Amino acid sequence: MTHQVRAVVARAKGAPVSLETIIVPDPGPGEALVRIEACGVCHTDLHYREGGINDDFPFLLGHEAAGVVESVGDGVTDIAPGDFVILNWRAVCGQCRACRRGRPQYCFATHNAKQKMTLTDGTELSPALGIGAFAEKTLVAAGQCTKVDPAASAVAVGLLGCGVMAGIGAAINTGNVGRGDSVAVIGCGGVGDAAIAGSRLAGAAKIIAVDIDERKLETAMAIGATHTVNSRQSDPVEAIRELTGGFGADVVIEAVGRPETYKQAFYARDLAGTVVLVGVPTPEMKLELPLLDVFGRGGALKSSWYGDCLPSRDFPMLVDLYLQGRLDLDAFVTETIALDEVEKAFERMHHGDVLRSVVVL
Repeated sequence: MTHQVRAVVARAKGAPVSLETIIVPDPGPGEALVRIEACGVCHTDLHYREGGINDDFPFLLGHEAAGVVESVGDGVTDIAPGDFVILNWRAVCGQCRACRRGRPQYCFATHNAKQKMTLTDGTELSPALGIGAFAEKTLVAAGQCTKVDPAASAVAVGLLGCGVMAGIGAAINTGNVGRGDSVAVIGCGGVGDAAIAGSRLAGAAKIIAVDIDERKLETAMAIGATHTVNSRQSDPVEAIRELTGGFGADVVIEAVGRPETYKQAFYARDLAGTVVLVGVPTPEMKLELPLLDVFGRGGALKSSWYGDCLPSRDFPMLVDLYLQGRLDLDAFVTETIALDEVEKAFERMHHGDVLRSVVVL
C-alpha cells in the first residue's frame, strides 16, 4: 500500500519550492511511517534548495519535526503506532567503530529508510537529512524516531530535531560549559540562541551574546544572555575580554560559520579556553591562523556536529525540562505557517525577520 500526501519539493537549484503530491510507501523492515504534526523551517533546508549540500534534486525538504507514528515495519520494537516522536538524523548503527567504542553520538553509519519516496511520475526524492518532513507523512528509519512525552507541544519540541539541539549540545556536550563559566556566543540566530539556552541550563555565570542585529540581541537577552555586544559598533574580541576581566571567555561558541567570526572566537577565549564551531561553513571557505598562536593559547578547538547529541538520551531529557518550565522552547517559535508558505518563510529567514517559522499540519 502507498500513501499520496502533500509535500514541499525543491526541483532545481535556486528555484522556488513547490507544493506537490508525493507517494510514500508503507514501512518495510526497520522503517516507520510518521504523520507529521509540525516541522521547523531550518537554514539547512535553504542550503538544500540552493544546492549547497549536494545536487541530488529533487529534494523533499524539512527535517526539524515531531509527529505520531502511524505504522512500523518488521523488526521494529522500540516504537509503536500512536507514539509521539521527534525525528532525528542520527539513527545510530551500533556497529561502526564509534559505536563499538561506546561513543554512539559520533556514529559514522547512521540509518535512513531504504525505500524511496517519489513524485507521482516515479521520480525518486532525496529527503533532507534522510527525513523529508515538509510533508503530511514521511518514511524514515525507525531509529530516526525518538519517543518523548506526548504532553509536549509538537510545534516547540520538534525544533530539537535539528537547530535547537545543535546549539544546546554545542554548549553542554561539545563545549562542556560548567557552573560559573563565562561563555560568548557569536551569531544569535536559532542555533546561537539555543547555545545561550544551553549555557544557561549548564549554570554559566556570564553569557555574552554577539551579533550585528539589535533585534537578535534583544531576543538573546530574553533567552538567557547576561550581556550583549553589537559587533557593528565595537570590536567583539575586545568587548568580550573587557566583560571577562581582560582574559576572554572560558568557552566561545561560533554559530555563524565564517572565517572572520571564527577568528574572533579564537582570540576572544581565555588561555586554555575552548572554541566550538557549530556554524556551518561553505565549501570554499578557508581559515588561516598563526600556528604559534594555536600552540601558545592552548585549550581546545572543537567542531560540533548536531551538538554531539545522542537523541535517545538528549531528546527526552530536554522535553522533560521544557515541560518543567526550565527550557523555554516556545521562545524559539516566531510564527506558525501552513505547508504552502515555506518559500515565504525562506525569504523572512534570509532577512533575519524570524527565529523560527514552524509549519503546522
